[in-house]
Amino acid sequence: MQLAVVKDYGELSRRAARFVARRLLEKPDIVLALPTGDTPKGMYKVLVRLYREGMVDFSQATAFNLDEYLGIPPDHPQSFKSYMHRHLWDQVNLRKENVHIPQSLPENPEAECRRYEGLIEKAGGIDLAVLGLGENGHIAFNEPGTPFESHTHVAELSRETREGEAARFGGLEGVPQRAITMGVRTIMNARELLLIVSGEEKAAVLSRALEGPVTPEVPASVLQLHPRLTVLADAAAAGSLPNLTETGSPPT
Repeated sequence: MQLAVVKDYGELSRRAARFVARRLLEKPDIVLALPTGDTPKGMYKVLVRLYREGMVDFSQATAFNLDEYLGIPPDHPQSFKSYMHRHLWDQVNLRKENVHIPQSLPENPEAECRRYEGLIEKAGGIDLAVLGLGENGHIAFNEPGTPFESHTHVAELSRETREGEAARFGGLEGVPQRAITMGVRTIMNARELLLIVSGEEKAAVLSRALEGPVTPEVPASVLQLHPRLTVLADAAAAGSLPNLTETGSPPT
């Protein structure tokens, strides 16, 4: 594991974007897994700027979203499909056929999970998965208690997760109760992981994820076992990590 602590959200966004851009330059046909939420918005903004400046080219890349809500139209303003159109897909030259997200209104959600997992396998697996961190330790929508061996599946969203999204949906009653998400095993099968974490409210859970026991009760703790994990955290999020150094490795 490599850990880099940066001073603020702006620097976190720039570092994360440069990390992704570097991998894209190294492997133009890279297969990415990409997140939504507040934390990646700055990263996407910088990636769009790098694309417009001619520094990166997405035309050969393939992108899979980590998850999508179930039960809302794909054009709903709070769907992750709408989010990705706003923040990345419509701003760079990703080919339409190379962007993938679970269907939000599938006829058969379980069949959709199998279809999506099959698409990932057909693409050769994920080269780089970019992850955020939920305040209860979830990665993608893998809530506490999710088995580590899970592949793409239907997730029941915790009340805590739904309460965190309530303002976007006009109240808790408007927040979907389920989502389709890449599973823990699907994520861990990626050849490289980048975890980006911002804000004081994430400090305690980041410490548990990186320094605590590996347990399904803190899904992100499994990331400790990945052979190529990079963690980018701003100073506020890293405030509870006394035993990890900025240079990257836990003390030996």
